[in-house]
Amino acid sequence: MKRQYAVIGLGRFGGSICRALSEQGMEVLGIDMDEDRVNEYSSIATHTVIADSTDEGVLKNLGIRNFEHVIVAIGENLQSSILTTLILKDMGVSKITVKAQNDYHERVLLKIGADRIIHPERDMGIRIAHQVVSKNVLDYLELSDEYSIVEMAAGEKMSGKSLQEMNIRAKYGCNVVAVKRSHEVIVSPHADQKVEEGDVLIVIGGEKDISRLEKDLMA
Repeated sequence: MKRQYAVIGLGRFGGSICRALSEQGMEVLGIDMDEDRVNEYSSIATHTVIADSTDEGVLKNLGIRNFEHVIVAIGENLQSSILTTLILKDMGVSKITVKAQNDYHERVLLKIGADRIIHPERDMGIRIAHQVVSKNVLDYLELSDEYSIVEMAAGEKMSGKSLQEMNIRAKYGCNVVAVKRSHEVIVSPHADQKVEEGDVLIVIGGEKDISRLEKDLMA
């Protein structure tokens, strides 16, 4: 049985989620008040509907409670975003992900019970900043306030050395969870795994620890 998702708000962010979920074979209900947006995604999502998500009766009629995951991707209208999230929570939707416009918006959403908050513009800005500042950081994802996961290109200093020799976990407090080499991905590499220049290391650690690792070994 296909997993069922509902995406409320079919702007650039919500629309891209709707498209991606549909391409993965999921059942997707797209909801928006704008008729043009709904028509645009009518051939992409499983179902689309013109509806006001701040109307509890409308959401009940759509059977929104039966969807295992609802993504609230409403754009600039913070009041609609907050009210929609509150209604979904009161209706007992099992998982609610919401796009936040700012930190204040996020705090309100967390207080009313949103399960996950996304800051697409802020998160993309952070990723690009890390890529611009460092020639070795290929991608960056903030997991929490304390931990991040990065893709780092191994430099000449690492070439021919094993993970144990570099003592990455003990010295830097970081964990190498995978090594990508050409088309091969080595998951949970052993301590004796040797690294070659040009390998991509997928590393989890604290922000400062990752910075120290990069400064010492990635150049």
